[in-house]
Amino acid sequence: MTSLGTELALAEEVPVALVFNGITHAVMMASPSDLEDFALGFAFTEGLIENPSQLFGIDVIYQTNGIELQLEVAAQTEARLKERRRSMAGRTGCGLCGADSLDQVKLALPQAPEVHIAIDAMHRAHAHMRSQQPLKLQTGATHAAAWSDLDGHITHLREDVGRHNALDKLIGALLKAGVNRAQGFVCITSRASFEMVQKTVMAGAGVLTAVSAPTRLAVDLAQQHNLALAGLVRGQSFTAYSYPSRLTTLQPLALQA
Repeated sequence: MTSLGTELALAEEVPVALVFNGITHAVMMASPSDLEDFALGFAFTEGLIENPSQLFGIDVIYQTNGIELQLEVAAQTEARLKERRRSMAGRTGCGLCGADSLDQVKLALPQAPEVHIAIDAMHRAHAHMRSQQPLKLQTGATHAAAWSDLDGHITHLREDVGRHNALDKLIGALLKAGVNRAQGFVCITSRASFEMVQKTVMAGAGVLTAVSAPTRLAVDLAQQHNLALAGLVRGQSFTAYSYPSRLTTLQPLALQA
């Protein structure tokens, strides 16, 4: 039986330009929601700002051909932009297309904090994600990235047509809320690609859990930077790809800040 596609709404996908102190750094295809979170998360995970205080303001400018996010940033950030300037007009949520050089692919990353989580909490968080994805339920066309506390309760969730964008939006929301990233873990509805691992480490989280499998490069990066990585989290099953001892059958005590 052929469907005419009338049962679901269609997901919005628009060009979003990120402009830092008047310098266009990237153009991403994204969902037009939670754009201030997106701007902050992108700036942070790209290594363009070191902390939220270096972002002084965000103006969201709606234009006929897309959306422009105008970010006012500290002078040292502008210097980094001139060193790493790139133009990215391409695929949905494309994280690396348009990089000027191979040196831009791998950022200088910190070591992730050592975080232990209960397997039951991981499954609980993933089970609850679907009901908290209104765009996914309406369109069937978006990814989500969520933050769970150590009990498996989702406290923040962001959606986007691009998986990288969803994670940047989540990270921006966590930074704005001042969430302690040693007190929970990241859940994503996509595969754990290299850049999803990189963004999670940049955000200061210690555990990344994904519905799909990671790539080899993603696993290598997680192992190098102390990130516990679980993939194929479905139902009551999962696969631990790095630091499996941090996924425990007992509920761990919350770590101290």
